Amino acid sequence: MNNNEKYVNIFKTMFNVDEIEAEKLEYQSIESWDSVGHMELVTEIEDAFDIEMETDDILDFSSFSKGKEILKEKYDIAF
Repeated sequence: MNNNEKYVNIFKTMFNVDEIEAEKLEYQSIESWDSVGHMELVTEIEDAFDIEMETDDILDFSSFSKGKEILKEKYDIAF
């Protein structure tokens, strides 16, 4: 499984959505992506990519696409 598949699967599993819906998600756009869901998402991403995100990055992680951007730029994860 490549990094993109891993990332998409985390969103699909966490929020029970398909890939198309996952790619459009923004923080608090669905009930399950609340503050608790956000921290669970961050934990899943950290575990999957073996990283520890900085607090500023966790706060800036406001959407599927913004998360991908942060992971690429700050953690050198290729998608």
